[in-house]
Amino acid sequence: MKFFLDSANLQEIEEAISWGVISGITTNPTLVSKETGSFNELVKEICRLLQDKPVSVEVLSTTSGGMVEEAGRLAALAENIVIKIPMGAEGLKAVYRLSHEGKKVPCNVTLVFSANQALLASRAGAAYVSPFVGRIDDISWDGVGLVKEITNIFTCHKLDTYVIAASIRHPVHVEQVAVAGAHVATVPFAVLQQMSRHPLTDLGIERFLADWEKTRRNEII
Repeated sequence: MKFFLDSANLQEIEEAISWGVISGITTNPTLVSKETGSFNELVKEICRLLQDKPVSVEVLSTTSGGMVEEAGRLAALAENIVIKIPMGAEGLKAVYRLSHEGKKVPCNVTLVFSANQALLASRAGAAYVSPFVGRIDDISWDGVGLVKEITNIFTCHKLDTYVIAASIRHPVHVEQVAVAGAHVATVPFAVLQQMSRHPLTDLGIERFLADWEKTRRNEII
């Protein structure tokens, strides 16, 4: 399973890239709204930092024609842009056009909450589908179970659309979607940090250093 960082913050992105574990970036209007400066320049800089790795940028239009037009402008910003399209009839129309007409543009269908939606998105031509694990859990459904269901369907029918487990709330979600077969987990930077830590790791380092200091003191004496 690959890791995408769910962020539009350049400092977070640069730090995560330096770990050598990030294979892409996902953004959304909420994340972008927290940043300052020009939207276009921000997107270009994120794409530059990721080099040839995918960067998902979401459209704001609500009609298929508007989505396609907006997608064209966004795709022109960098070669590694992936267009995030909201699930729905208009979104499916846009995905089909973007993935089949002219210069094909990869699409990430977002706000997926059922296997039927994921299957429709894949058949329309989506490169990625993003089921929202945390938001499904919020309404007492099984977000991880949905990821497993989608990946099983895609495997059974040999569909080449990647499943991105989105709306990841904590490290346990990451473990669970990995077991469920997700191709990608897109995680906030805070969750990525939590994944790298363990209290026993911290304690082990403290003990090793303490033992080393004792050895050094004995040598000096």
